[in-house]
Amino acid sequence: MNPPRTIKRIDPNAYNALADALAVIFWNKRPQERYLRGLLRDYPELLARLDFNGDTKRETAGRLVELLMANEAKYQAVAIALMLSVAKMDSFPNLERHEDGEQLLAVARAAVAELRKWTGRHQAVIEEHEKYAAELAAAAAKADRNRALSASLADLKSLFFAMHTRTDAQARGKEFEGFINRLFGLYDLDPRAAYSLEREQIDGAFSFETDDYILEARWWKVPVGREHLDVFKTKIARKGKNALGLFISVNGFTKDALDEYSAATPFITMDGMDFTAVLEERVRLDDLLRRKKRHANETGNCFFPAFNMF
Repeated sequence: MNPPRTIKRIDPNAYNALADALAVIFWNKRPQERYLRGLLRDYPELLARLDFNGDTKRETAGRLVELLMANEAKYQAVAIALMLSVAKMDSFPNLERHEDGEQLLAVARAAVAELRKWTGRHQAVIEEHEKYAAELAAAAAKADRNRALSASLADLKSLFFAMHTRTDAQARGKEFEGFINRLFGLYDLDPRAAYSLEREQIDGAFSFETDDYILEARWWKVPVGREHLDVFKTKIARKGKNALGLFISVNGFTKDALDEYSAATPFITMDGMDFTAVLEERVRLDDLLRRKKRHANETGNCFFPAFNMF
């Protein structure tokens, strides 16, 4: 994300007001140093060019402002942050303890008031940088979420490929159920585990956008045939009028099954290649489901492979 390109330059008088204020809001050099080190901790190259030991407070303040002005395109944000921080000051403990405190406080308050006047005049510049800072924070939060999602998908990918080596089909089926719930949970699809009704067994359910889906999942050595899709269609018909279905078959579907549901279907399908595409982050699960549903609505076809989206 690039910083604001067409920045409005800060008036030199605002920089002068900042230098004057930085020179008088502290009596001792050490509090000034701690304050500036805290505000400039992300700009070590600026701190490295300030001589807190050898220079006076006013020399340090002037030197810093010169550095900020010399490269305003790079340092305008930190200059604004400094101006706002100083302009918000309403107490000066380091001055209050001095024997000439009243006089020093009057000078400090006047300098801060002058700076506050200039920050008010530069409100448009400030708002632009605040908006940019908010965008940066949002981008960072999104990056964190993406990293967490990638790590979870990597774990599920390892599990998915490990399940291919299982010899106990019943144990693998139970493990596959947990795998589906974890994967769908990553995309906030509100997955529900298997449940039983009076005359039928449902492998699971989930919600996506405005629709509720019932789910059937099979990990067989052979593709799922038409008769199983017919049974699934009947299960869906017994639910609410807005209910939809997702039939998962890791090893795909027979040709006659897909042909039967190529013109009218109450469900969509997923196979092992779809899962691989999601786990390898070539497509998001929610995007894939959305595209499958749109394809079913437009064509009546239950089958839309993930690779069609690449």
